[in-house]
Amino acid sequence: MENLLRNFFLFLSKNNTLTRLAKKYGLRLGASRFVAGETVDQAVEVIKDLNQKGLVVTVDYLGEFVNSEAEANNMTDQTIKTIEAIGKEKLNAQVSLKLTSLGLDISEELVMSNFRRIIDKAREHQVFVTIDMEDYERCEKTLQIYKTFRKEYEHLGTVIQAYLYRAEDDIKDLDTYSASLRLVKGAYKESSEVAFPEKKDVDDNFKKIIRIHMENGNFTAVATHDDAIIEYTKQLVEELDIPKEKYEFQMLYGIRTDRQMELSEQGYPLRVYVPYGTDWYGYYMRRLAERPANVWFLIKNLFKR
Repeated sequence: MENLLRNFFLFLSKNNTLTRLAKKYGLRLGASRFVAGETVDQAVEVIKDLNQKGLVVTVDYLGEFVNSEAEANNMTDQTIKTIEAIGKEKLNAQVSLKLTSLGLDISEELVMSNFRRIIDKAREHQVFVTIDMEDYERCEKTLQIYKTFRKEYEHLGTVIQAYLYRAEDDIKDLDTYSASLRLVKGAYKESSEVAFPEKKDVDDNFKKIIRIHMENGNFTAVATHDDAIIEYTKQLVEELDIPKEKYEFQMLYGIRTDRQMELSEQGYPLRVYVPYGTDWYGYYMRRLAERPANVWFLIKNLFKR
């Protein structure tokens, strides 16, 4: 049943019609649990609250299915506004972004130009930027763009997904760039030709790449809500004597907030991934796919008066 629900919500996440309807009718059906509002001002208030609780943040202006240069340029402008808000408000926050939102599927010239605008503004305000990973089809393009800009910019990271067979090789390749990486399980529906189909294999590979990247001495963000992976990482940090400035846990806004505070209070570096914007639908569906227990929260909200 869990696999059926996962596949169902991943299918829904790619539906353009439902995405347009979600933009039109706003944050309903419980999405506000996972999304910090539709505007940067709303996101800033959420970030301030998290910072006051001792939590640091990476903020993402959500955007999917960008099909025109105008849309890509607008997404770029919004991300730049986010960076400027972080600088102005002196927030303890970084920025995450998807290259498809900047025009990756439209043209190389467009995405490179837009990303350079963002990274120049980020350098001006000393804001770290992480390039989010998307589906397998876009993985190689994403890594090539990361490598190109990493030669020029220090405060730049990207993401490796443990469910892909190529993850270990990518980790080893990126070691030559002293890459700061967010390591995740992966949240897209992929063929067994490119990704591990079984959860146990994904978990085993996740642990493997965490160890490899930490042993390489590069900054490692372990993005997970899985207690087994969290405990494994804690043991690894102790075994390898990893200093706090070389790793952190990352968890999603609105999910397991009690666990987030617990880890922070125990002294572990903890960063909360905070998305905002009107284009929240695809992100929300993938959160439901990752944790089908969240569906009950959705159903309860459907019948609230």
